[in-house]
Amino acid sequence: MATTLRIRLILVGRTDRGYVDEGLSDYLGRIGRMAEVETIIVPEERSGEAAHRQRAEGERLLAALKPEERVVVLDERGKAIGSTDFGAKLRAWRDQGGRQVAFVVGGAYGLSDDVRKRADLLLSLSAMTFPHQLVRVILAEQIYRALMILNGKPYHH
Repeated sequence: MATTLRIRLILVGRTDRGYVDEGLSDYLGRIGRMAEVETIIVPEERSGEAAHRQRAEGERLLAALKPEERVVVLDERGKAIGSTDFGAKLRAWRDQGGRQVAFVVGGAYGLSDDVRKRADLLLSLSAMTFPHQLVRVILAEQIYRALMILNGKPYHH
């Protein structure tokens, strides 16, 4: 029997929209039945130009990461993969001993290059641009879907 994955969502800023919080909580509860899940909120930078905000938030994100964990950074320039391939990637990491995976979602001003460089996978959810708050729900649903695929459950069709 394979060991359970430990998943950490590392997010910039609080989830400040009710519908986002509700959706995120629902999927985190579902994920929690198949994997250990933790949410880490790093403070958003509230002053300065975009580059300053990216740099300051990037430092906070990097400080929240653990050396031994795989890191998936959500980025519009990342690789777009299907849900089945995403599940296969999680399975491969789990089976190779990378049982802790951190998913990083930046703030409204994006991510620093240093955060992108730390990624084991730069992942794009779509060619479309989504608000960083809404990305949280979409990501959580895709993690749930991938875990269902990984566990051979009938959610994905």
